Amino acid sequence: MNSAVSRRFALFLGVALGAGALTAGVASGAAAQDKPVLKFAAVFSDTDIRADAMRQLGEALSGDFTFQPHFGATLFKQGTELVALQRGNLETGIVAPQDIAKQLPSWSILTAAYLFRDAGHLKQFFESEAGQEMKAMAEEKLGIHIIAPVYFGARQVNLKPEKTIETPADMAGIKLRMPGGDAWQFLGSALGANPTPMAYSEVYTGLQTGAIDGQDNPLPNDYNMKFYEVTSQIVLTSHLIGYDLFAVSGETWKALSDEQRRTLESEVEKAVDWSTQKHLDEEARLVQFFKNEGLKVYEPDLDAFRRHAQQMYLESDFAKDWPEGMLDKINAL
Repeated sequence: MNSAVSRRFALFLGVALGAGALTAGVASGAAAQDKPVLKFAAVFSDTDIRADAMRQLGEALSGDFTFQPHFGATLFKQGTELVALQRGNLETGIVAPQDIAKQLPSWSILTAAYLFRDAGHLKQFFESEAGQEMKAMAEEKLGIHIIAPVYFGARQVNLKPEKTIETPADMAGIKLRMPGGDAWQFLGSALGANPTPMAYSEVYTGLQTGAIDGQDNPLPNDYNMKFYEVTSQIVLTSHLIGYDLFAVSGETWKALSDEQRRTLESEVEKAVDWSTQKHLDEEARLVQFFKNEGLKVYEPDLDAFRRHAQQMYLESDFAKDWPEGMLDKINAL
């Protein structure tokens, strides 16, 4: 092969290889662009069990989506996630049912005390026909698609006095610290106590000095705040099953294919189930921990508490917007 031919062949080969690389690059870039970006926002910290679950979710979705989690309310402030989803500024996020109820009063039933018995009942409801009805209502009225409830613990009563609590009548006269706000104060009354508003940061001192007789929180909070150091017992009232909702913006949901929707829902449910079990394991561990610390830990007459609380709610203004028959459907599950 003479030198002129060699130069022409080399030039041809270079152009061909360059075109091939360009084609491959474009194909690769197109494939990357085909993966929807899902920004995710949550108020819980990056050390939370739920954050671990969301990181696992990101890995599971990596073949089909680009999942970008933001924890500790760093992307949107607490309470603004719902509006961000509605405006299309956020693709996915954790939304409190209380925030939904502010815009959709019918949803206030799903924030009431003694509605769900435990984490299993919570999941069962949202998978039931009644749960689908409430999710469809939120999708139609608010423009969000709810995939699953995200459990984070049951609230229990933690008292300084050693008086045994079996029914709401035994709570009479007990100064029970509750968060501020009418709904929380009403909940304290529904437990039979004398609700007392107090800042969370002041609760330990309040228990220590006797300004309050008790407080209510999930067991991990009691542990982290060391309330067990200044109290004598934990009454496993399980009066409020704590949960938020994994939601997708309506705009994002409509843009997904049926296969993408199935993948997202399936992987979210797996991650949430893992998180729920981790929370239940931690709650069981803490029951034994508190007993080892010398506290009495026991379950009262839960049916008596449930009947008392539900009757108070039904007779209050809180129930005026509840969907007719929904409480009976939930109780029947």
